[in-house]
Amino acid sequence: MKTAAFLENLEYNEEKVAVSLLLETDFSKEIRIVFKKNQVMKDHKAPYPIVVQVLKGNIDFGVNNEVKRLNSGDMISLEAKIIHNLTALEDSVVRLTLSKSDSVNRVKEV
Repeated sequence: MKTAAFLENLEYNEEKVAVSLLLETDFSKEIRIVFKKNQVMKDHKAPYPIVVQVLKGNIDFGVNNEVKRLNSGDMISLEAKIIHNLTALEDSVVRLTLSKSDSVNRVKEV
């Protein structure tokens, strides 16, 4: 059994979003992304399907030429290779579920 606390020991980075691996299982990687207000993850895509959940704050999630407002508790899933972006409307914490085959470094480079 493994445990992780997404809302403890939060460290906001003034320069860019803070990305950290909090939990790795046999089938997934659970990533915490910490945003300061107005920080952006520019257009990017994942090689495998993903799930994004806003744990705290509000995010504008751009996908398919539209913007979806995600509030605390909201989730969205995307198939592989779908271009998307995220903009924090306030200080926010996001949970990203990646395939075990995906790379945390890829997310950090966005």
